[in-house]
Amino acid sequence: MQVRVLISAEEIARRVQELGREISADYQGRSILVIGILKGAVVFMSDLIRHISVPLEVDFMAISSYGEATETSGVVQLLKDLDRPIEGRDILVVEDIVDSGLTLSYLSQLLKSRKPATLKTAVLLDKPERRRTEFTPDYVGFAIPDEFVIGYGLDYNHRHRELPYVGVLEK
Repeated sequence: MQVRVLISAEEIARRVQELGREISADYQGRSILVIGILKGAVVFMSDLIRHISVPLEVDFMAISSYGEATETSGVVQLLKDLDRPIEGRDILVVEDIVDSGLTLSYLSQLLKSRKPATLKTAVLLDKPERRRTEFTPDYVGFAIPDEFVIGYGLDYNHRHRELPYVGVLEK
């Protein structure tokens, strides 16, 4: 299998820095709890928080709607919940990609039920043409076409997360 580079490491680095500045400006004078969605968002979140200049804390959730497949099953499973309550906190959920929107829509509803002060989402990649819900992320790194992507934290069958770019796996 070959990998075609869709977004270079340099383009990602530039955009992540811009997102960090934008988020910092929006949360000026406040502190945020950044919630990373395991496992795909770890690389993006690690780079992003280094560019956020407001005080922050980090927590993680693990959610699955893909399993071993390349298409969402439509069924969202919560595999790991937060370590502490979020009521009254400013929350930023960081995810690698929004595709159908089902996972982030479900997650947003779940977190809103816990009464945070604010709740926003940041995604590295957005596939708007695949959306099956009305969900729109607050911060988007890149809108991409409907192709299965790997690298920069995204995987296929638990592999390729280490690639420094986002690529398309071609047969």
